[in-house]
Amino acid sequence: APAHDTTFLVGLGRAFYWQYLLDTGVMKSGSEIARHEGRHNSTVNELLRLTLLAPDIIEQLMAGRQPRRLTLMWFQRNRLMVDWCAQRQLMASFEEDV
Repeated sequence: APAHDTTFLVGLGRAFYWQYLLDTGVMKSGSEIARHEGRHNSTVNELLRLTLLAPDIIEQLMAGRQPRRLTLMWFQRNRLMVDWCAQRQLMASFEEDV
């Protein structure tokens, strides 16, 4: 059964909202967002990387079908590949560990 990781979904939502603020020029940088939101610069930048996830992976995460060990904390502590094929391989490697 699907199990939604609400912490991850909140982080993903923030990431896309912050990216929207940058894209529209409302905020000039991740540092400005961090000051405005009362967060550490690294937190904002780590979450902004989530906007680089392949759309099908985002869909899988939003549907609650992500590997259990693939949490927001994992994304914050590990490098995210920009290449979508590499991301899909990463997701498959987590599924094999189950």
